[in-house]
Amino acid sequence: MDKDNLANALEGILVIDFTHVLSGPFCTMMLADQGARVIKVERPGIGDDSRAFGPFYEEGDSVYFEFVNRGKESIALNLKNPDDMALLRRMLARADVVVENFRPGTMAKLGLAPDDLVDEYPGLIVCSISGFGQTGPMSREPAYDTVVQALSGLMSVTGTPEGNPVRTGTSIGDLSAGMFAYAAITTALVARQKSGRGTAIDIAMLDGLFSLLEHGLMDALAEHVNPQRIGNRHPSIAPFDTFQCMDRLLVICCGNDHLFQQLCDALDLLEMKKDPRFETNAKRMIHQDDLKNLLEERLKAKEAAQWRKLLEKSGIPVGIVNTVEEAENMEQIRARKMVAEIRGRQVPGSPIKMSRYNSDCSPVAPPAIDAHGKALRREFS
Repeated sequence: MDKDNLANALEGILVIDFTHVLSGPFCTMMLADQGARVIKVERPGIGDDSRAFGPFYEEGDSVYFEFVNRGKESIALNLKNPDDMALLRRMLARADVVVENFRPGTMAKLGLAPDDLVDEYPGLIVCSISGFGQTGPMSREPAYDTVVQALSGLMSVTGTPEGNPVRTGTSIGDLSAGMFAYAAITTALVARQKSGRGTAIDIAMLDGLFSLLEHGLMDALAEHVNPQRIGNRHPSIAPFDTFQCMDRLLVICCGNDHLFQQLCDALDLLEMKKDPRFETNAKRMIHQDDLKNLLEERLKAKEAAQWRKLLEKSGIPVGIVNTVEEAENMEQIRARKMVAEIRGRQVPGSPIKMSRYNSDCSPVAPPAIDAHGKALRREFS
């Protein structure tokens, strides 16, 4: 098979993209990466809000906008203008997917309520992304990622025991909503192949983050206790933490007793193998502080890179706590094409890899406002 000429998995799918800022554009970028044709509908003269967000390239283009809008076409439409709305209706008649992340109720005010669109165009899939969903007492409230991180409980379990709750180091509420939306859209496309029917999809940032709490929900739903901040430790496995070496932090994860025995051998801490405090995971959890202190006494004798090589040879899951620049330059990241180049600018690559379809991110640069307006007006006239 000629891998240079592989088809894209979503080739032939037409997406009308009403999204802005992050959650929605991240979803539609993933659709574009897989070959869907994405037409971004923007406000005349203003466009997506994120076009004004920094940082900026020397030419003045927003890095924020460019990181999540590659592979798309842009048309500027005034949806209060009858002619522009008529053009949009012609586009919708040929579309497979609509994605929007306005506040709930906004699409209805425009005469484009998701359920009405599905009734009017029975094969259409309409995905709505919002902070709190299309239903429920909070559905009309405004939301940003940090608000949802706070409300979901995620902030309460992020950080150290002695510190305050902290936001995660990325906009995980927006990004996870975009990923859930992508999964829902592709699932609905498969279902449509069987039934011929489209559907409205309702994705909430709050739902997504709440569902990802994992151990926090194990405590809250099963044990009926409030999970606490534990820093970098694992809530139920030890040793599974960051450890200070001579120069920097190293992550060591021993998911079972066998790996702990291998760790003791690799670190030449044979007495720890026989210590009754550490003979099972349950006992190591009870004596975590003693365990960490003893391990760090040994680890501080060498640099983290030295320990990493030694522990890797012993089959221990281990990793240096990299900076983002160090991660970006990892051979593994480069080999997996997780740093791509578009128009001479480096951007994140696509993490979706397929053997029988093209898995490279779209090579098409993000569009200027209304860059494809004239051509699209002719096409859908």
